[in-house]
Amino acid sequence: MADVRRSHVTIDLAAIRHNARVLLHLLEHTELWAVVKADGYGHGALDVARAALEEGAAALCVATVGEALPLRTELPDVRIVVLGPTRLEDIPVARDASLELAVHEGPLPDGVSVHLKLDTGMGRWGLSELPVPGPAVVGLMTHLATADTDRDFAHEQLERFLRATQPYAGVFTRHVANSAAALLLTETRLDAARCGIALYGIDPFGEEPRRFDLRPALRWESDVAQVRRLAPGDSTGYGRVFLAQEETWVAIVPVGYADGFRRDLTGTDVLVEGMRCRVVGAVSMDAIAVVLPGPIEVGAPVTLVGGGITLEQHARVADTIAYELACGIRHHKGRSTRVAVDG
Repeated sequence: MADVRRSHVTIDLAAIRHNARVLLHLLEHTELWAVVKADGYGHGALDVARAALEEGAAALCVATVGEALPLRTELPDVRIVVLGPTRLEDIPVARDASLELAVHEGPLPDGVSVHLKLDTGMGRWGLSELPVPGPAVVGLMTHLATADTDRDFAHEQLERFLRATQPYAGVFTRHVANSAAALLLTETRLDAARCGIALYGIDPFGEEPRRFDLRPALRWESDVAQVRRLAPGDSTGYGRVFLAQEETWVAIVPVGYADGFRRDLTGTDVLVEGMRCRVVGAVSMDAIAVVLPGPIEVGAPVTLVGGGITLEQHARVADTIAYELACGIRHHKGRSTRVAVDG
């Protein structure tokens, strides 16, 4: 039997660098803050952070103090902003690591640089009113809820934020824009833009990243583990979800929902030896079935993402967003690998 790789993810750091340059060009005098939470949206936080910083990103953003600490170890002089809520017991750790914290409620922590987060319409974490900033404050921020879906409401949020923070313009760093806003809502860019999904070459609007000159950085591959000929009436997989209506050749590929290829991706396309083929039947924990145009060799290459197969396309089939799919690709010792290449 051929040597079969279960699941292999390659991250193209040259694409990350390109996307950072695209964003910096759009932002002009606005700083680019690279969002690398959730292990860089599944791309590898440290590798992405280094690539973005080398192209000119001014800071890194993460969700938790725990996410920030490995970055601080490797990047001792970089500005790192923790966007999510921080527990009281984590504040001394954040202070020792010279992290900056977003404050959503309560008193300001001592000895830590903070960003006051105003809730202007997200309805989640954030202050209902902006207090008078104290000496620890270095930034003022809000989070847009609909920059990718409802520009009118995004403008309402921006106007609320600008009214509340106008007295401090030029005093503190004001930051509002996410990837969607940075790409299309020029007025939201202010002093800094927190860009995540666009940095990875994924369209925040769920369409095609090429329209913004973004390059997808993630490629996901496997191999054909088995080839089967189904006679009319034969099935493949759990529940006999797929029944052959005629003689049908299928490839069994050794990835499944344990690797992040979700059950609701039945019906999406992948590439088998460069040919676009449909995933059929029930996605199982460790395998998917793909209809072939004819018999092929075991070990033939399968591209799950890349070569024209995008996370955006998969997301439309699964009725979700590409963010979730990227973050859901899992790396298990003994069954999958992830490597970063530069170019």
